Amino acid sequence: MIRINLLAVERKAGKKAGAAFQTGQKLTVACSAILIVSALLVGWRYWTLQRESADLDKSIAEAQQETTRLHSIILQVQQFEQQKAQLQQRVVLIEQLRKSQIGPVHMLDEISRALPPMLWLTELKQDAAGEAVVIDGRTTVQTGVSDFVANLEASGYFKKSIDIVNTTTETMPTPPGELLKFSIRAQFAPPEAPAKPAEAPKTKG
Repeated sequence: MIRINLLAVERKAGKKAGAAFQTGQKLTVACSAILIVSALLVGWRYWTLQRESADLDKSIAEAQQETTRLHSIILQVQQFEQQKAQLQQRVVLIEQLRKSQIGPVHMLDEISRALPPMLWLTELKQDAAGEAVVIDGRTTVQTGVSDFVANLEASGYFKKSIDIVNTTTETMPTPPGELLKFSIRAQFAPPEAPAKPAEAPKTKG
């Protein structure tokens, strides 16, 4: 009679099933670990990106604030440059006015000094070209006009020669005599200031 050892077969089948179960458990644990690690990596990467994005937003905001500040500074500098240019123009204008005021003052002073006795002026004006002055006046002395012209030329403030435009003689009833009307044309030219002499080098004694 043949005997079949079923118990051994069952044991072998049980061992195979147990090994397969353990392998499945290991695979499950490994997959779970992989998923957990992947989730942690994804979370860490997301947190890192969020932090970098926040830092970038902060840097952009600071850069915008700096740009606004620099823009205001540039506007202030431009305003200062405009004010500086305006002040320079005013200084130039004031200097020109000062020079133009000094010129007529000297001219009138020299004309008054050049007046001979018994001669007076009736009008002083610029000519049409604006380069010379026309002086009208009267004198009771025949040599008054020539003396006046000579005095102006000798002053050094008028270019030579001074033109006598015209002269006319009128009779005065009282006191009886003749009155000489004249008109001369003179070009005012102040003498240039003499250059300062160079200082002699100091010698060591």
